Amino acid sequence: MLNILTLNIIKKQDFKNLNRITMDLFLINGKITTLDAGMPEVEALIIRDGKVYKLGSTKEISQLAEEGSKIIDLNGRRVIPGLNDSHLHIIRGGLSYNQELRWEGVPSIKEALQLLRDQADNTPPPQWVRVVGGWTEFQFAEKRMPTLDEINTAAPHTPVFVLHLYAGALLNRAALEALGFDKTTPNPPGGKIQHDSKGNPTGILLATPSSSILYSTLAKTPKLPKEEQINSTRHFMRELNRLGLTSAIDAGGGGQNYPDDYEVIKELHDKKQMTVRIAYNLFAQKAGEELDDFKKWTEMTFPGDGDHLYRMNGAGETLTWAAADFENFYQPQPELGDKMEKELESIVELLAEKKWPFRIHGTYDESIDRFLNVFEKVSQKQALPNRFIIDHAETISERNIERIGALGGGIAVQHRMAFQGEIFVQRYGAKEANKTPPIKKMLEMGVPVGGGTDATRVASYNPWVCLRWMVSGKTVGGLQLYNQENTLDRKTALKLWTKGSAWFSGEQGDKGALSEGEFADLCVLSDDYFTVHEDDIQWIESVLTVMDGKIVYAAKEFKDEDPSLPPVSPDWSPVKRYGGYWRHSENRNAPAGHSLKSDSDSCQCNTSCNMHGHNHSWAVDVPIRDQDKRLFWGALGCSCFAF
Repeated sequence: MLNILTLNIIKKQDFKNLNRITMDLFLINGKITTLDAGMPEVEALIIRDGKVYKLGSTKEISQLAEEGSKIIDLNGRRVIPGLNDSHLHIIRGGLSYNQELRWEGVPSIKEALQLLRDQADNTPPPQWVRVVGGWTEFQFAEKRMPTLDEINTAAPHTPVFVLHLYAGALLNRAALEALGFDKTTPNPPGGKIQHDSKGNPTGILLATPSSSILYSTLAKTPKLPKEEQINSTRHFMRELNRLGLTSAIDAGGGGQNYPDDYEVIKELHDKKQMTVRIAYNLFAQKAGEELDDFKKWTEMTFPGDGDHLYRMNGAGETLTWAAADFENFYQPQPELGDKMEKELESIVELLAEKKWPFRIHGTYDESIDRFLNVFEKVSQKQALPNRFIIDHAETISERNIERIGALGGGIAVQHRMAFQGEIFVQRYGAKEANKTPPIKKMLEMGVPVGGGTDATRVASYNPWVCLRWMVSGKTVGGLQLYNQENTLDRKTALKLWTKGSAWFSGEQGDKGALSEGEFADLCVLSDDYFTVHEDDIQWIESVLTVMDGKIVYAAKEFKDEDPSLPPVSPDWSPVKRYGGYWRHSENRNAPAGHSLKSDSDSCQCNTSCNMHGHNHSWAVDVPIRDQDKRLFWGALGCSCFAF
């Protein structure tokens, strides 16, 4: 049962002095990785006023409890600082999270199509079924893409949009009809509509030479009303909390206009409903008007505006569309136009003058080389801002890593190769893939590096998929991309997701470690990150997440501490039926809708068993049965809990 002690007895004479009663949170009896060099691992800590107050042994910390203190026994679980995604499209992703069916982590096409079929039957017109990124064909047992015939069979009447990386999208016949695509429809800018031998659109959109066709088509699907966008964003943050995330840097994004598309997150901040700290960047939206946007925005706001929960961070990741070199490894490397340098220089000069930190999308070394030429030219006239970021940097050279360091910049890396490694190898070869991106070399050369995902469209928002990729060197499909020369030990990888990422919002002194005086952001893990098999890192979740000293998510033996959240809306939402990222369990072959739910909060028999009359939910959250649920139920002689 829960081992939580709350000391809440207030003596009668103290009622008139309530401000003297502390509301400290004590976490004891854990394996707490602090990432503080002075005390790298402790058993217990005290949280006061949103910050880490004291570290020590369980005995030392327990003796300091006072009236009003809350003590939580961690049951020997591993605790780490809260994770921080240095490149996440959290604001845009939150607006549509409740609309989206997720194939992230789903192990087979059969199960993915079953999810699609069930959701299509549950989605009312004029809504669509949207699978918007985060998956790759190589994660499936079949090691292939679903076919258009399979998608049309699964969803014959409800429009379906399935985004595949930045490579393309699949539309069923109902979607083509809803969009009005036919033989006469011209190719949108930046892409191609595939046609069959009779000239009819097949339903495949190809992102050649850019992803514009994907963004523009997705923008034509229905949006949620504002009140449901608010609900959606809250549930997305809770999903991130479930995975141990407590901070994120929003990298802007296509279709994310400032300030209109920031109203929802601002309202949540104003209502004190933030459960993830967000530092946001402003992203130029329209080609040819980027400089005008930044001139306008530099008069409206300034980096650092806001507070430690929601603050403005700078410009990017797109500064000018002429510099965009989207990674679509199915296609040859894109060529940037001759006008790129001139456009970029004028924008960087403005940002330097206004002292705005900035970030820029750069996949290929050739692009990064040209960007750095511009930055160096500007720096000869005036100092660059105190922080600039190269995002992605998959094929960056040692020479350009050195140049970034000399200019005072950093590199934000993401696990895009975990989703596209097989495609990269097919085009460029395994030898080249072995150093893509060269994270270890970046660290050896002393350049700031932060971990992230680039979710939600190209890769999954699950930080543990990224950590597994960094440690093992494997794609989600199991391909060994890297040898030991470019894999990281677990502590180093964790630092990139904590202290490393904090640099990218200028908060490295405030968070990223469980040091006395830093923000009390942490997560208690379902499995010990430092001892599980490297392939099982991807399945770790948090069972207790604390942000700003407050519990924002709780499960398993801490479930009674889970804060309330309004039910998912709209009622037909895929999130309401299936949740978010595929929840790993031994029950991977059970029908969709059951296998996606683990633990008693998702169990479809959490009242009583119709066969035997017993209640499952009391036992699903007891730690003793974590190792093997099959053996647990088998020992009871029960076969009703279908694994």
